[in-house]
Amino acid sequence: MKQELIQQFLLQNGECFDPLQQAEIQKSLEEIPDEKSALVLGGSYQKPTIILIIAILLGWERFFLDDIGMGVVKVLTGYGCGIWWLIDIFSAKKRAYEYNYKKFQAALGMAKA
Repeated sequence: MKQELIQQFLLQNGECFDPLQQAEIQKSLEEIPDEKSALVLGGSYQKPTIILIIAILLGWERFFLDDIGMGVVKVLTGYGCGIWWLIDIFSAKKRAYEYNYKKFQAALGMAKA
C-alpha cells in the first residue's frame, strides 16, 4: 500500500489503537496490495475516549463493542450492583483498543486473501 494512504489511515484512526500496536499496524498495511486497500481503509473503529465516556455516564459501552450478551446481563443485574460498572470504567479503553485491533485484523485477513 502507498505510504501516503498508510499515513492518512494512521492520522484518522491512530487514537483507536493502542500506541504500542501502531508500528505493527503500519507494517501490516505496507504488505497489502493497493487494489485491496479499500477493505482496510473503509473500516470504522470505535474511539476509546468516547467508549470511556459512555461507560462512565451510561454503562452501555458493551453494546458499542459488540458484546451484546454481557451488556444485557450487566443492565439486568443493575450493573452488578455498581461493582461491574466500576470495573468496566477502568477497562473500557483497553477493551475498545482490543475490539478495534480485532476488527482491523479481520479486515486485514480479507485484504490478504
